[in-house]
Amino acid sequence: MTATLVTTLYGKLQGTEEGGVKVWRGIPFAAPPVGKLRFRAPQPPQPWDSVREALAFSPVSHQPVSTSSTRFGGLSPEYSEDCLYLNVWSPAEAGESLPVMVWIHGGTFVTGAGSQPMFDGACMARNGKVVLVTVNYRLGPFGFLHLSPFGGDLASNAGLLDQIAALEWVQGNIAAFGGNPQRVTVFGESAGSMSIAALLAMPAAGGLFAGAIMESGAAQSLPPQQALEIGAALLAELGLAPGSGLALLDHLPAEQILAAAARMTYKLSGEALSMFFQPVVEPATLPADPAEAVAGGAARGIPLLIGTNLHEGNLFFREERPGESFEQSLKSLELLMGIDDLAELAGGYPKSWEGQAAFLTDLFFWGSSIAFAESQSAAAPVWMYRFDWTVEGHPLLEKAVHGAEILYVFGNLHLLKQYGLTVTPEMQRLSEVMQKTWTAFAHHGNPSLANLEWPQYRTDSRATLIFDGETRVVQDPDADKRRRLFAAQANWPKVFSAGTSDSRG
Repeated sequence: MTATLVTTLYGKLQGTEEGGVKVWRGIPFAAPPVGKLRFRAPQPPQPWDSVREALAFSPVSHQPVSTSSTRFGGLSPEYSEDCLYLNVWSPAEAGESLPVMVWIHGGTFVTGAGSQPMFDGACMARNGKVVLVTVNYRLGPFGFLHLSPFGGDLASNAGLLDQIAALEWVQGNIAAFGGNPQRVTVFGESAGSMSIAALLAMPAAGGLFAGAIMESGAAQSLPPQQALEIGAALLAELGLAPGSGLALLDHLPAEQILAAAARMTYKLSGEALSMFFQPVVEPATLPADPAEAVAGGAARGIPLLIGTNLHEGNLFFREERPGESFEQSLKSLELLMGIDDLAELAGGYPKSWEGQAAFLTDLFFWGSSIAFAESQSAAAPVWMYRFDWTVEGHPLLEKAVHGAEILYVFGNLHLLKQYGLTVTPEMQRLSEVMQKTWTAFAHHGNPSLANLEWPQYRTDSRATLIFDGETRVVQDPDADKRRRLFAAQANWPKVFSAGTSDSRG
């Protein structure tokens, strides 16, 4: 056991060794954001004198209780505002200062945790010779309510500030775990990837990481006025008036705030796709739209690996929704993306749930990722991928849906049994190549392997690595579709128009 005793800036931690990997769970990287710290920027954790056990995962951020047996491995975690903890996996025989990979989980900014079984870092740490960190951050109204305009020390983008606090902890402490603080790569999926887009634009995150991997999510933020209206609507739902009444925010039961957020969300959007809790552009934390900031060089010198899955939207549209027409779904997407009219662009898609899924894939995920890749390619090396792997006949994974790549990246294919699947040699080979390219990027700032040359993404070639039964490089996949999407850019929001418009031919 003593081999896993480490000394951090805050005190000694006792971890454990499992299968050739040392692991420390439930490490506090910030003070509990409760009471006077609720809705405020995170503060450093309190030091401790005795050895602290780091053997069990911490509580997870308050969120809607999971009804899925897969999110937390069939278990029901403890939900709490006291959630700002991280987990570290390190090869037992590190022998050197290793690259660090920090995972930021997804979940539409309202669900998820770094302790989800699919994010277990043991396989990646052991095989890739990296130190792997997963983090929690505040979610939903606790992490993404735009409160700074209401005065005092109330914060906006608290969830992003939590991520920065975790990265600051890594800078100050990861050497004790065998990691090199100068070689930190952030990687994340969905809202985690969108968080990384924001981190690339946030002044406070400068210098905290050297590379970024973005899976299935590009720049996403609310304009200040819309975020202000959402904040005011939630306060009204709680019966609080701006001014002295806001002092009650420190004392209301967390469950009351969650219930008010659920009512407010339903009143404003009904059953439509919506993301009312997400990063907001505001002076103190995120002074510019992430796509615009990156296009302006905010992330200069930071290599980027970015990509999407072939059928992202099929996770959200798997069958006809009763009472919902294609036009209603289109209005929902317009609201989600801040676009006034998508009817003309949507005319090229079938008016069915399959058409809804394809349109969501192309517009919200693929198109925005291409634009982001274009922007960053002028400031640093960029590599683009697409995950195409499917399982024939499976009710969910017969499409390469949103999130389907995660188990392959982490090497946790044994969890596919939750979906009634047996791991095949083809699945194992795909997982190995994905894990090797991800960790090669962390080691060298380049995902190419000795037997797999992965060209950089440039607008004159648009090389894209396709992860499938045969992993291969394709130049400008679906070029005609890409041209149609970007021909409509005049009506698109900033997340698309920030790229190099003269190179979309």
